[in-house]
Amino acid sequence: MAENGTATFANPDDYQAGIGGANFNLIVTGGGDFKARLTWLNLRRFHVFRGCENLPRIAFISLSPAQVFVSFPMSEGPPLTYGGLALQFGDVVFHSRSERMHQRTSGESQWGLISLPPEQLAACGKALTGLRITSPPAGRVLRPSRSAASDLLRLHSRACRLAETRHKLIANPEVARALEQELLHALVNCLTADDATGNLKTRRHHADIMVRFEDALSALRGPQLNMPALCAAIGVPERTLRVCCAEFLGMSPTRYTFCCDD
Repeated sequence: MAENGTATFANPDDYQAGIGGANFNLIVTGGGDFKARLTWLNLRRFHVFRGCENLPRIAFISLSPAQVFVSFPMSEGPPLTYGGLALQFGDVVFHSRSERMHQRTSGESQWGLISLPPEQLAACGKALTGLRITSPPAGRVLRPSRSAASDLLRLHSRACRLAETRHKLIANPEVARALEQELLHALVNCLTADDATGNLKTRRHHADIMVRFEDALSALRGPQLNMPALCAAIGVPERTLRVCCAEFLGMSPTRYTFCCDD
């Protein structure tokens, strides 16, 4: 039996706690009252989420190793930035197992997330394409064909509408099973697409620096924190850290540190 629902939030802490399978550390970077809406649908071990937020924010996200995760923007407004890369509407992020990464927005945003067991994805990929599709060693940004991306977005939106408005219908095992299969097929079609950008080696190197930056902040946070100590803990020059923070966070490391403590 599918579990589903939707809720609105005025507190970022409550909002981020509702996103299953992932640890979100959310920092709101825009002024005003925070408002968000989260919709979720659990089809056995296949999970669908949609988040809608009214203010810009930065999130440092840690994913569970138990599931495969795929995320994507669901609106054509201000771009969703993943790992320093501004995503186009229709792009899909195929996350690595246990990935830790930064994601930020510059205004109102809508995003989608799908998670499922790795064996389910591998089996469906083998049946549809002849290939076992598995999580990449590092997160990849894929650019599916317009039709493949449209199918995934349409089915994801339909699933969320059912979760919000048709509880009894989605509780029907046959309906839930059919929706899960449609979503899985659309997902496989998107995950066979090519990478959306080159220069992967540099982007992955910067992503690793930013994870070490978060670890150093957690270990060194306090009144004595300073840039030389932070850079020494990370093992990079200050200029490199500033470049990475501008790319991934849209702000300096000093300002981000202040926001984290606020």
